[in-house]
Amino acid sequence: MSRVAETTGSVRGAGVNLRYSRWQGGGAPIVVLHGGGQTRHAWEESCAHLGDLGYDVVALDLRGHGESDWAPDQAYGLMDFTADVVAVLPQLGHPRVALLGFSLGGLASLYLTARHPELCAALMLVDVAPRLETDGVRRIRDFMSRHESFGTLDDVVAALREYNPNRPPDSIRAESLLRNLRQRPDGRYEWHYDKYFRTPVPEGSEYQSRIGGLTHDELLADARGVRCPTLVVRGAMSDVLSEAGVRELLDTIPHAEAATVERAGHQVAGDRNDAFLVAVTPFLARWYPVQAEAAPGTV
Repeated sequence: MSRVAETTGSVRGAGVNLRYSRWQGGGAPIVVLHGGGQTRHAWEESCAHLGDLGYDVVALDLRGHGESDWAPDQAYGLMDFTADVVAVLPQLGHPRVALLGFSLGGLASLYLTARHPELCAALMLVDVAPRLETDGVRRIRDFMSRHESFGTLDDVVAALREYNPNRPPDSIRAESLLRNLRQRPDGRYEWHYDKYFRTPVPEGSEYQSRIGGLTHDELLADARGVRCPTLVVRGAMSDVLSEAGVRELLDTIPHAEAATVERAGHQVAGDRNDAFLVAVTPFLARWYPVQAEAAPGTV
C-alpha cells in the first residue's frame, strides 16, 4: 500500500476542465499522461510508487477521457493536449516538470517538450516514438472498434485477455477496470472516452487520425529539438514500437537512453509494472532526483 495518499481535484485546461489524481511526495514534480482510450487510473500503481519515492506526481485525465471534459469543438490534436498541460502547470504550482507519457500521452509529451523546452526537465516515453508500426496501431484500433460495449465485467476481462494473452491474469482486476469504464443507462459498460477522438480522418495517411501532428516526419522534427534528459521504455513484445523505432529515436536524440521490459507488450506498465519501475527509477536517479526541481534538466 502506498505511503502517500492519493488526492483528486480539477484544474482548468485550454477551454476544458480536467480531473487529476496527485501523490504529493514533497519533491520534484512529474506529470503523467495516459494513452488513448485510457484514463489516469491506468497509471495509479506507477504513480503511487513514484510518490512513495518522494516525487510530486500528477496524473491527468486527458481531454475527452475519463472525468475530464469532452472537447466541445472535438479538438483532439496534439496541440490541444499540449495547451491543456501548459495551462495546468501554474495551477499545480510547478513551472517545470518531468513528463512521463504512454502512447498518445507520450506523443503529446514529445510535442510539448519540443515546443516548450522551458517547461520540461526530463522526458520519459513509454512504448512510443516517431516511428510507429502500422500493424500494431491498427490492431489497437480494431480491438477498440470490435468492443464498443460489454454486458459484464467478465466480458471486459475476456476481451482484454484475448487482445493480450501474455498479460498476467492478476493484473486485470475488476476494481481497476471499473475506474476505466463507464456504465450506460442500459447497464452496459463502455470505455470512458469520447469515441470521436479515434475516428480516422478521411483520406488520411496511415499515421493520420483526429490527433493532428502525428506524421512520422513531423514527430521526427519534434524529436530533433529535444534537449532535456530522455528515456524511451519499450515492451519487448510490443507490436507498436519496434527495435527499429527505438534505434531511430536514439539516432535522432543522441543523448537519449533506452530500456526494454522483457515479457511486456505495448501496455508496458500494465503488463509488468514492477519491471517498468525498475527501468524508470535509475534514469530518474541520474537525471531527475527527488530534489531536482531547480536543476537545469539539460544534457
